[in-house]
Amino acid sequence: MSTFASRLRAAWGELFAEQRLAAIAAIALILSLFLPWYQQTAYSAPAAGQPQKLESSLSAFQSWGFVEASILLVALGVLLLLFARAERRAFHLPFGDGIVIVAAGAWVMFLVFYRQIDKPNGSGSGPVSTTIGVNWGIFIAFLLGALLAYAGWRIHSRQRPEPVVDGDDPRTTVVEGDLTSVVSREPIPMPAAAAGRAPRGRRTPRRGDDGQFEGQLSFDDPDKP
Repeated sequence: MSTFASRLRAAWGELFAEQRLAAIAAIALILSLFLPWYQQTAYSAPAAGQPQKLESSLSAFQSWGFVEASILLVALGVLLLLFARAERRAFHLPFGDGIVIVAAGAWVMFLVFYRQIDKPNGSGSGPVSTTIGVNWGIFIAFLLGALLAYAGWRIHSRQRPEPVVDGDDPRTTVVEGDLTSVVSREPIPMPAAAAGRAPRGRRTPRRGDDGQFEGQLSFDDPDKP
């Protein structure tokens, strides 16, 4: 357990500011599921007199459905993505991490909006009938979905480079990690060329401002007489 806690602390230190914002939004979104999302009103019909009215609040977990489960899975998926990036896992998502997180936030906003229209059904049979309306917690979840989408757009606009190999530090200009990779720091030994041409080692690729790598394997042209 202590090892996992130390990994979490180290992962938090590896994240960029906009990635931390996305992580905070995802964690807050999970916690919002414990807030009062719905207002349940129960009416009882006694034998004589006016019906009795009883109101109670329901969290998302107390009225579980497809929408609430989808929101939880989206938040956990974003946290898993950020944790993998913090541990310098090399993989590429279509359109990049930022657009994926933007889509996750937009999906959460759509689900919450849909839930405000299609609320859980109450009960109209028996001596007690119930109606269900929305409560303030569901609006907090909608705002957190917007915050998640904003954090994803910040990640996309920053154009942070992705690790090329596992263990590569995207904060540095030199690629690190697998020494057997063609983008590793170690030079690749090459045989001597023909007479008049001196062998030259591989230039280590470096990242530019746009996150791309400069150059490929190149050799000097021989001196012309």
